[in-house]
Amino acid sequence: MTNPVALVTGAESGIGAACAAQLAAQGLDVAVLFFKDQAAADATAATVTAAGRRAITVQADVSDEIAVEAAFDRVKADLGLPTVLVNSAGLNQSGVVVADMTTAQWQRLLDSDLTGPFLTSRRFVQDLRAVKSPGKIINISSIHASDVRAGAADYCAAKGGLKNLTETMALECASLGITVNAIAPGMILTPMNSRALTDASYRKSLEADVPLGRAGRPEEVAKLAAYLASAAADYITGATLTIDGGLSLLLAEGA
Repeated sequence: MTNPVALVTGAESGIGAACAAQLAAQGLDVAVLFFKDQAAADATAATVTAAGRRAITVQADVSDEIAVEAAFDRVKADLGLPTVLVNSAGLNQSGVVVADMTTAQWQRLLDSDLTGPFLTSRRFVQDLRAVKSPGKIINISSIHASDVRAGAADYCAAKGGLKNLTETMALECASLGITVNAIAPGMILTPMNSRALTDASYRKSLEADVPLGRAGRPEEVAKLAAYLASAAADYITGATLTIDGGLSLLLAEGA
């Protein structure tokens, strides 16, 4: 890459933090976009600098158009133009059925998990198109983009929309040399699954449903993201790569 800079949203924890560390290990400088936790963002940045790469932290609500534009301006000024974008920021499902869900809750998930990637991806492509540079967009989706569950209409709808956004942008950006792909994790041990991190018996009960017998690690998702960001994946676009230990293959078991 002529300008090895990655911008990772939601990089203060979980999959986003792991992606930032892995991309740094792969030789990219990293802009760590975070929502609220400055200390956690600083810790992620420290993993980047420990790998010998430059890092900055930028606070931004990805659902806020003005904040996204300001964040990209800051990254461009301090690190250079990003050629890799990882959209990892997002919120988890509410656990509320549609009949009881407030409009505010529905909108909250759509804003963070779908509008956020739209806003960041739009600006990313605009910047690269202006200088005729190739690039990579990697969206962190979920197996629940396809395999829905009760109490998660907000999350499933947002992730389903993200899958379609990924595929549409792959078509639109192909002539620009920009690839657009998604990763669909299953059960990954991140703060989003905090109970599984702290309650061993609960975690074991969930892992019993995973064919490979365990939950995934953020680092495993990050390695897949780093592959999609590399030249080895230059001919992959519009794809959703599932990383779930075989969990989604059990959809029809027992039917």
